Amino acid sequence: MTTHVHSPIEPRSGSSDEFARAWQDWWLSLYARPELAQALAQDAVARTTESWRFALGAAMGQTLPHGSSDPQFQDESWNHWPFNVYAHNHSSFSQWSAQTLAPAAGISSGSALRLNFLQRQLLDASSPAHYLLTNPELLQQSRAESGANLLRGAQYWLEDLTRTIEGSPAPGTLKYRVGEQVAITPGKVVMRNELIELIQYSPQSPDVHAEPILITPAWIMKYYVLDLSPHNSLVRYLVGQGHTVFMISWRNPTAADRDLALDDYLRLGLRAALDAVSAIVGAPRVHMAGYCIGGTLLSIGAAALAREGNRRIASVTLFATQTDFSEPGELAVFISPAQLELLQLLMQRDGVLASERMSAAFALLRAGDLLWAPAINQYLRGERGSMNDLMAWNADGTRMPCRMHSEYLTRLYLNNELATGQFTVGGTPVELQQITVPMFVVGTETDHVAPWRSAYKTRALTRSSDFSFVLTSGGHNAGIISGPVNPKRRHRVLRWQDQTTTPSPEQYLAEAEVCAGSWWPAWQQWLARHSSPDRIAPSPLGNAAAGYPPLSDAPGGYVRG
Repeated sequence: MTTHVHSPIEPRSGSSDEFARAWQDWWLSLYARPELAQALAQDAVARTTESWRFALGAAMGQTLPHGSSDPQFQDESWNHWPFNVYAHNHSSFSQWSAQTLAPAAGISSGSALRLNFLQRQLLDASSPAHYLLTNPELLQQSRAESGANLLRGAQYWLEDLTRTIEGSPAPGTLKYRVGEQVAITPGKVVMRNELIELIQYSPQSPDVHAEPILITPAWIMKYYVLDLSPHNSLVRYLVGQGHTVFMISWRNPTAADRDLALDDYLRLGLRAALDAVSAIVGAPRVHMAGYCIGGTLLSIGAAALAREGNRRIASVTLFATQTDFSEPGELAVFISPAQLELLQLLMQRDGVLASERMSAAFALLRAGDLLWAPAINQYLRGERGSMNDLMAWNADGTRMPCRMHSEYLTRLYLNNELATGQFTVGGTPVELQQITVPMFVVGTETDHVAPWRSAYKTRALTRSSDFSFVLTSGGHNAGIISGPVNPKRRHRVLRWQDQTTTPSPEQYLAEAEVCAGSWWPAWQQWLARHSSPDRIAPSPLGNAAAGYPPLSDAPGGYVRG
């Protein structure tokens, strides 16, 4: 995101043994298929010979387009010697290296993921587009500016180095201060405990829907991703449509919070907030929404409440949320018992996992977009991209307490306890099949954190007879934070009115209706349809008589930690 890295771990925590084992698996697979090894060797010789012929012809003045479809090489300048040779050779090597991974089809999925990850790193590092002397576009710009771009780039590099050493905020983030430019929807903190502040937003209409909305954001991000600039704030949009909205704001943990567990996030977070909302508004039922791991927590809590016979939840909405971690996507590159053991040692030493460490993993998963492209633009082109609200939020990271994060990775990612019915709350397993309320689940097409096919598995795990799955364009953050009107977005919608119909992801793509624009209006209309038909007068902010007096103005204090 984009995109912030909501990656659960950081790459330096991983053991190099996992990658060595992946290479070993690949080699043994190749060894077992000598005919393939011979074919690869022959293809390598043929490609090398062809590359020499191409280079010789280009050097002698022949017009030889490089023939690569890589977007990095589409400028006309790449078709001239020697740059057409560079692009041609890189394209040929890319094709050959992809063929060498064919044996990976017979090895474990974890090893295959790691091999593909290493291949991408190698191709990014060897791309001629990423270096000044082998990139004609950069050379042309440098000549046109007499090197001024490189001087600017050197200045930016020194600024970034100094900022990193001093721990100062990223350039441009000060334009988006919390409570001044972002997170400015009016409201009050109406409850506070050692883990959360609960924000109730001021009504913006003379009457409101009877059922309030309680949003549980992820605690690996600041909540205000859902309340960015006014034009980009999901909270402001919902309030403007006549909904009473409550938001959990998680406290940023310190080393003293090392022993906070998932049970604490459920008890002090989700359940404490639901109790407060019920007492403040007096509504018998509450719409609940969760984002990323906040949605996973909501799924756990909803199943636990259903097990108890508690019927306060009117509906469940999940944004980019996984409940089945059997296919967690590219993050599996960094998830294994050995890697988690090393991560555990790191967290035990510090008490928390710093946000910078989490950011590194996601940056490596999308190194071309998040590492190489920014570096080239800033340090070689001398161009600083303008900061926007989502990017500023992205730089405002949070920490993870040791015990909770270890449980999250081991019990959910590694052991997949929630999907298999082994995850316990209060010593008793919770079953997602006990969730029968209406559900609205949103996945994003290019999500590297919660791949949409993984989010889609929630349909088969729950027993809602009123289930909608929406697939929107964009990634984990940008796809969710689309604004109510966004001509650059599209979304697909498919609804089921029974408990069991579960088409395959491919069938879903074929059957779902494709709609232009943001998915926000579709969700708001769904919420309205699943609310009581009669609207009511808005309730005051807080309820002192019930023990929840207004404590301070939104956005509160925890979000600034």
